[in-house]
Amino acid sequence: MKAEHIPNTLPRTHSPTGRFIGSTILKLMGWQITGTFPGDPKFIAAIAPHTSNWDFIIAIAVKLKLGLKVQFLGKHSIFVGPFGMLLRKLGGLPVDRRASHGVVEQVQDIFSKHPALILALAPEGTRKYMPQWKTGFIYMAQSANVPIVPMLLDYRSKTFCVLEPLT
Repeated sequence: MKAEHIPNTLPRTHSPTGRFIGSTILKLMGWQITGTFPGDPKFIAAIAPHTSNWDFIIAIAVKLKLGLKVQFLGKHSIFVGPFGMLLRKLGGLPVDRRASHGVVEQVQDIFSKHPALILALAPEGTRKYMPQWKTGFIYMAQSANVPIVPMLLDYRSKTFCVLEPLT
């Protein structure tokens, strides 16, 4: 997949350096990207499986290669110091799960503040194998009135697959 096949409605970074870094990482690791991104300017990217820290590296490399501005959620407690600055630069959004204002409502607020937003989430909610996904990402999509775009990390073929959107 080439960046020119990305709909103009999606948020972009316009970073040649990022595109070079992402392309280099994917090429060195032997990964390719397939599928078509929707024209919707806002959606939740449900990326699975999330069973390793490599998933994050591959997903960030895909984001960089395609020049997409993709945001992701993280516990507010990891957004500290230089690591926190790096996570924010890569698109990280801190959420406080202890807050009375729940995560679903926080995500709804985030979507309402942006004309275009891709929010990447791991449906498992953890890095270990889960026979059943958590459902929070579905409630987030319903609350924000955005589609879910499933994305698959296929380790056998080393392919990052973008699937058809679900509403």
